[in-house]
Amino acid sequence: MYTNRIIALFCAALAFFTLASCASGPVNVPLDMPPAKIIQLAQEATDRNRYNQALQYYQVILERYSHDIDLVMAAEYEIAFLHYKQKKYGEAKEEFTALLARYNTTDAELLPPQYKILAEKVLPRIEEKLIQKPEPALPSDYTPQI
Repeated sequence: MYTNRIIALFCAALAFFTLASCASGPVNVPLDMPPAKIIQLAQEATDRNRYNQALQYYQVILERYSHDIDLVMAAEYEIAFLHYKQKKYGEAKEEFTALLARYNTTDAELLPPQYKILAEKVLPRIEEKLIQKPEPALPSDYTPQI
């Protein structure tokens, strides 16, 4: 009976680590993949709680389509929101604040308005979370790795 429990526990642990290893690793995004497909893959990864994978897809958007402000704003918003979902409140706050700062420029009328509205809704929730459980301060030379 004791042996059966150990075997069952071992099998459960093996299954967990097998599934966890499938969710990690770099994503492979062909150069000819359209941005809508990359975003779809990021959203599917998010739906499966594979946040690091989704972050990689959004990073591809930022790297390949830096000239398209609509795609950049979408990716920046989604990255900040994923950090919020990961409870990385300090990082998410910085990212949402930087995103909102774009709306205080002379080119603000060219920016998609939905990300400002959404960021303004999430930022107070982040503030509440930080008050409840403050995060340790990041070093001043910290650069997030995606």
